[in-house]
Amino acid sequence: MFDLDIYLDGLVIILVAGALTWLLSMVKRDVGIVDSLWAPMFLLAAIAYLSHVAEPGARALIVIVLVGLWALRLTSYITWRNWGEAEDARYQAIRKRNQPGFTFKSLYLVFGLQGVIAWVVSLPLLAAILSNAPLGVLDFLGVGLWAVGMTFEAVGDWQLARFKADPANHGKVLDSGLWRYSRHPNYFGNACIWWGFFLVALSAGAWWSLVSPILMTFLLLKVSGVTLLEKDIGERRPAYRGYIERTNAFVPGPPRQVDGHETGTEAKV
Repeated sequence: MFDLDIYLDGLVIILVAGALTWLLSMVKRDVGIVDSLWAPMFLLAAIAYLSHVAEPGARALIVIVLVGLWALRLTSYITWRNWGEAEDARYQAIRKRNQPGFTFKSLYLVFGLQGVIAWVVSLPLLAAILSNAPLGVLDFLGVGLWAVGMTFEAVGDWQLARFKADPANHGKVLDSGLWRYSRHPNYFGNACIWWGFFLVALSAGAWWSLVSPILMTFLLLKVSGVTLLEKDIGERRPAYRGYIERTNAFVPGPPRQVDGHETGTEAKV
């Protein structure tokens, strides 16, 4: 089900949250705090959609719970990871390119843009929450895919955080655990989560929400994810080139043999 007025309510609440966080970013002089708002944007949109449903069905309740769990986990991790750190290099580069006046420009270049993207991606949530159709096989497949994605995202983040926290790993490349099979298992997990939400929406007949997982996957692969992080990493960290040669970028798979043998689990830079 698609209702433009209800859908626009989601945009309004996202943009209001973005504007308030933008005000905080001026105090902190750090627009990177938008990363902590990313996941809650979806939860806020979902709550806005749910507020229009007099008697939420099982599908709506399932989606609200799944979005809430994902948002809580991801925003807690990102906030903890960035606490006390300087503004992320990505945002420093954006700040430098858009001077003078970046403080105001960041309202729409950073907070507004991410808000609109989150709103578009939230389409499956709208469809699932407004639907009263009975649950079907696709719903259970969607929840299962969400669980796979949540596992990859959460475990991948935990393994990376633990690896970085050990001083003995300074200058090394993490290629054990999930990172042995994918160079970005957390991003793969995030994509699975949104393909899972799409399957739930598809069960409600919302084939048009396909734009959501396609857009999210594109962003993870080509914009803010794999391509951005690996743009020049091979030059900065020569050992990473070997990791690229033997490990899938996104979809997990067995490590490839390089020069007749598989390299060790950790490589010094």
